[in-house]
Amino acid sequence: MANKLLDCKKLNCPMPVVRISQTMKNMSAGEILEVEATDPAFEADIKAWVRQMGHELVEFSNSPVQRALIRKGQVAK
Repeated sequence: MANKLLDCKKLNCPMPVVRISQTMKNMSAGEILEVEATDPAFEADIKAWVRQMGHELVEFSNSPVQRALIRKGQVAK
């Protein structure tokens, strides 16, 4: 169950990651953000971003509307 939902459909790189970064700043460690996106580069971008920032990609589904569940890390940069 996500704590917040972020609609990034119809946004192209790098805007989904920018919006996710902004939203995560206002979330507490352990909370989950659900993101919906349609950018073809979203999967690669989000996997690299969570690894770099210390978050966890809990789930990813690849369909016309991609869906990612991201858990905010304890020691996020």
